[in-house]
Amino acid sequence: MARRVQSLSPRRGRVAARVATGLASALLAGALAGCSVAGGASGEAESEQRPESTDVRLPTAGMRFDYQIGGGYTPPDGVRAVSRDREDETAPGLYNVCYVNAFQTQPGALEWWQDTHPDLLLRDGDGELIIDEGWDEVLLDTSTAARRTQLAEIVGEWIDGCAESGFQAVEPDNLDSFERSKGKLTAEHNAAFAGALAQRAHSDGLAIGQKNTTDLLDRRSAIGFDFAVTEECAQFDECDAYADAYDDRVFAIEYEGEGDVGFDESCATWGDRISLVLRDLDVLPAGEDGHVFRTC
Repeated sequence: MARRVQSLSPRRGRVAARVATGLASALLAGALAGCSVAGGASGEAESEQRPESTDVRLPTAGMRFDYQIGGGYTPPDGVRAVSRDREDETAPGLYNVCYVNAFQTQPGALEWWQDTHPDLLLRDGDGELIIDEGWDEVLLDTSTAARRTQLAEIVGEWIDGCAESGFQAVEPDNLDSFERSKGKLTAEHNAAFAGALAQRAHSDGLAIGQKNTTDLLDRRSAIGFDFAVTEECAQFDECDAYADAYDDRVFAIEYEGEGDVGFDESCATWGDRISLVLRDLDVLPAGEDGHVFRTC
């Protein structure tokens, strides 16, 4: 289950609207028709081949991490890994994770989707768009193999761009959109789409992180996830589940002022295992009023 920071500024992987342009059809019509997941995809299993990840570089467990999805800035001393938006530059010499909003529209990008791919926007029984009200983002329709293939062509090009920009990994956000879909999507639909994205990432030489959603931890291997990016796992007592599943290769973000578990307490419990960072709710760049950054 995703936790959403109610803010007008970027949060957990959200940055200012990125309107994709020049999205040519690409390489996924066959191989990325979708990836079957163990215990999962209803009668629409598109493939039973798990994406290989032998050539990708995995993050090191416990490496000091900064979550810079609100805008890149010079990493603090000792930081060895950052997560930044796909249109941001990478941090030289560090392990760079590329944020991609894979399951919902970015704020401000709805017009582009309506003009170019209206059939890929999720709608209710009355034909009305299904919106994530917390962020005013329309859900993308992963409910059929055909739509997943089209979406994988679009998002796959964004992932290609992450690789071309020098990122080592990608984190596709809103894996849990099925929880906000009014019953139109299932975990199986999103797991199948995530499998297609994992195949694309691995073919580009990128590792891929599971973004939140403990409900899909048991399908991580079938999907092809290599590590995790979690938000408020300490607040919701989930850090152990991610750490156990991914051999401590976990980038965990806690937000200042959220919940009852203090950051010092979180560090005492998890600081020697996973990469834990405290950020402000708006994930502001360093130097801006309200910026918060702490590690264990």
